[in-house]
Amino acid sequence: MSEETVKRAMVVFAHPDDAEFGCGGTVASWTAEGYEMAYVVATDGSKGSADPAMEPGRLIATRQEEQRRAADVLGVCEVAFLNYPDGYLEHTLALRKDIARAIRRFRPERLITMTPYRSFAVSGSVNHPDHLAVGDAALAAVYPTARDRLTFPELLAEGLEPHNVREVYVMGTESPDTWIDITPTMEKKIEALLQHSSQLRSPQALDRVRARATETAQGHDMQYAECFKKFTLG
Repeated sequence: MSEETVKRAMVVFAHPDDAEFGCGGTVASWTAEGYEMAYVVATDGSKGSADPAMEPGRLIATRQEEQRRAADVLGVCEVAFLNYPDGYLEHTLALRKDIARAIRRFRPERLITMTPYRSFAVSGSVNHPDHLAVGDAALAAVYPTARDRLTFPELLAEGLEPHNVREVYVMGTESPDTWIDITPTMEKKIEALLQHSSQLRSPQALDRVRARATETAQGHDMQYAECFKKFTLG
């Protein structure tokens, strides 16, 4: 297959497990369609434990290994960890440049990321500030940073030419306009989530995942769905 015909997609998210919860069924669907998928994980996941005996270094290693196993389940070919401290993520120029670097290197046609807006209409969660920060930085990295030759010229010095992402899918919004049927890949999503054993703190967690996918699918002639706000860029 030539470089021109390779189909690539990327997911940019804050913590190990965010992709599986938010878009794991879609990722599995796209890899089944032949897309090469890459993950960019912004934080080190070092705060995601209530265990008083847990040490950050051990938790980081555990969660990164869990993320790699989950990615393998879904057919993701590459996982990049940016290793920003969990819980302290901000949309800085450094974060934006690191995401743009990943975009220029992997060159995806499609990119999924998290909403940069706090909404109380989506679910019972108030949304983690790291989620908001990574969404904002990822959208800025797509447009205009990864596209513009004169932005961060040090990326050119690294041999990374500008790249235009054609489609952006934002998860977690209160105004989705695109629904992906994940009925054929729902069990893959569940299998991938099971790899994150350090984060699945109750047997009911996966029941809630199924219930949410069922609720999302209502009115769209699907059993299970994930939804996004989609942008097509010129």
